[in-house]
Amino acid sequence: MKLSMLDRSRTRAGYAEGAALTHTIERAVTAERLGYHRFWVAEHHAVPGIASGSPPVLLGALGAHTSTIRLGSGGVMLPHHQPLVVAEQFLMLDALYPGRIDLGVGRTLGFTAPVRRALRQDLDDADTFAEDIEELRGYLDRTAAVTARPAAARQIPVFVLATGRGLALAARLGLPVVVGGPALHSPRVGELLGAYRNDFRPSAQASAPSVTVSADVLVADTDAEAAELALPEAWAMARSRQTGEFGPLEPLSAIRDQAWTNQLRERVEAHLARTTAGSPATVRRRLDRLAESTGADELLAFTSTYDLDAQLASDAALAEIMTGRTQASTPSRS
Repeated sequence: MKLSMLDRSRTRAGYAEGAALTHTIERAVTAERLGYHRFWVAEHHAVPGIASGSPPVLLGALGAHTSTIRLGSGGVMLPHHQPLVVAEQFLMLDALYPGRIDLGVGRTLGFTAPVRRALRQDLDDADTFAEDIEELRGYLDRTAAVTARPAAARQIPVFVLATGRGLALAARLGLPVVVGGPALHSPRVGELLGAYRNDFRPSAQASAPSVTVSADVLVADTDAEAAELALPEAWAMARSRQTGEFGPLEPLSAIRDQAWTNQLRERVEAHLARTTAGSPATVRRRLDRLAESTGADELLAFTSTYDLDAQLASDAALAEIMTGRTQASTPSRS
């Protein structure tokens, strides 16, 4: 599998929220040096724990600090945008950083009712995801009645962030898919991916089906150390189900000092069980099983922990596992 990275610009307790964007840029620079194939960023609106609400803006900054790694969105949520505007944004990015831009698209609405209202959305709105993708592709390949500018010299790859329905849609449209979250952990994932491959209709963009799996991966010297690194994200996820707010990453000492109810502990443990965290040998075994069960062409690893140096060290260890490249020294921010 090719190795790529998704960074969600996680905020951290004790840092200004905007520092998360600087951390993302630093991480992209390191990922390029480590040999990662792509570096993608996310779109989340009004989430305290995530600073990235506009992938095109952040991708512009990433392009200015890197030179070879592919850059993209994981993804742009089409219900939030007009397809013409998305096309113009990514055509501009492609003009600035030729041949390096990817466009991943999804259909997720705002997470809370106030956010949905701010985005002019309603849960009862008609699902126009398929039509929006078709319209977007028309602007990108210059077949639409309106010509989006600037004109691209090449085709910008479009990926579908897919659930069960998304897989069927991607097959019909002839687009590559990115599968993660509940869909990836479903006992039916093999069946769903098999249907995608069987039903795939070749398109101008893709002559054959392509599957990227998005998984939470952390590597440390030992399994116990990796579990510690995974704890801040697991804690934030578990707490969000109690408070309704997905908050910044916290240091281990602060997490240990807080009260743990049985329910909270169970939720943390459930999240850790879904995380591919461990020593290099453990992670290699789990990724081998993932590749075997999904037949994936690419791994889009997303990983967050409070300790920034440990995060970069994990990125380097994962690159060594996946590409066989031994790093001369452990990356650090100093």
